[in-house]
Amino acid sequence: MKIRRLLVLSIIALLVFALAGCSSSKNSDEANGKTVINYFSFSATPDHETQLNEMIKAFEAKNPNIKVKTELAAYNDYFTKLQTRIAGGKAPDVFELNYENFVEYASKGTLVDLSGYIKDDKDFKPEQLNQQAFKAYQYDGKQYGMVESFSNVLTFYNKDLFDQAGVAYPTADWKWADELDAAKKLTDKNNKVWGTFAPVTMNEFFKIAAQNGGQIFDNDGNIAINSPENLEALNYMVDKVTKDQISPTPADLSGQSPEDLFKSGKLAILHTGIWMFDAFKDLPFKWDVQLEAGNTKQAHHFFANGLAVSKDSKQKEAAYKFASFMSASEEVAKIRVDSAWELPAITNQDILNPYLEKNPPQNRKAVFEALDSLVLPPVVENWSKISDATNKQFEQALNGEKSTKEVLESLESEYKQILNK
Repeated sequence: MKIRRLLVLSIIALLVFALAGCSSSKNSDEANGKTVINYFSFSATPDHETQLNEMIKAFEAKNPNIKVKTELAAYNDYFTKLQTRIAGGKAPDVFELNYENFVEYASKGTLVDLSGYIKDDKDFKPEQLNQQAFKAYQYDGKQYGMVESFSNVLTFYNKDLFDQAGVAYPTADWKWADELDAAKKLTDKNNKVWGTFAPVTMNEFFKIAAQNGGQIFDNDGNIAINSPENLEALNYMVDKVTKDQISPTPADLSGQSPEDLFKSGKLAILHTGIWMFDAFKDLPFKWDVQLEAGNTKQAHHFFANGLAVSKDSKQKEAAYKFASFMSASEEVAKIRVDSAWELPAITNQDILNPYLEKNPPQNRKAVFEALDSLVLPPVVENWSKISDATNKQFEQALNGEKSTKEVLESLESEYKQILNK
């Protein structure tokens, strides 16, 4: 009996010790007088986790009493996980929001109004940032987020494939017809080379519609998806895959990304973001970028990512400090420029100049020229639901289950249901 009792007591002691060790590890930073904030992000993974760690180290060096604990998730999973955490009362102290989803979170009262923190912050002035990017994170006249970066999409092209096919490189005044003509000549089915690729999704469609004078919602916020301009735009997107067969289907991609197809030298033209500059820098062929082709006019994406603070955070001031640092600090801006991880939102030209001087691509000035014809994603509540509904309908058009006209008619009805209009 004594032996058994001693054994039980020993096991209990070990369990208590183990639990104490876990608790000590978990709260070691708090015990050392540090404020711990949890940060949730999507844009760093998988290509820029090292750079994010460098940014956090720089922040912690300037704020030795604050410890940042990071959690990353891929974009496709990120918002589902974020919504689950917020609904479960376990929201991160500070988290990343892209411009398209920002309004949905701000309108539901899940974010802290940072206006007061900004007013009291002697180290930050709004003029330090690109004003369009900074104001993108305002809602109802209040600042609910701090922009950290912005980016756009350009025409990437494989110069070697153009040379082999005897096709002239894209120019800044290309129209849709010019790209179609070039892509048909560049497509080589025998060698499995495709002429062009752009995703058939809502994130691409609102820009393509704008290139043809179309809108998803009109200037008064009314649903305008089912219009002749938008039908022509959707036909342009879908026909490249189904009719002209100059763009790969999902089955043709066989699970690889279009960026991987471009890397392998099997895609002549790729419409993707400037965040791919660094990933493409060591490709074994010559490539460059150009403004995107338009139809009735030019239009280019303007994407922005920012940091918001949860209204449920118990460390709001520390969370704001981190968000502000990630937005406006020169240390963070230099890391972004050096790694071509989107563009920092700062206006300091001395920091931005090295970005323009890097090569490849040679035509980096197109990044800033595209800002002259930028188009923003529609700012509406339930944007994620609208995007999901649109993408599902577009899939049916690609699969031949619906005509493009039927797709737009269906979307008009779905949008009304989602927005209760």
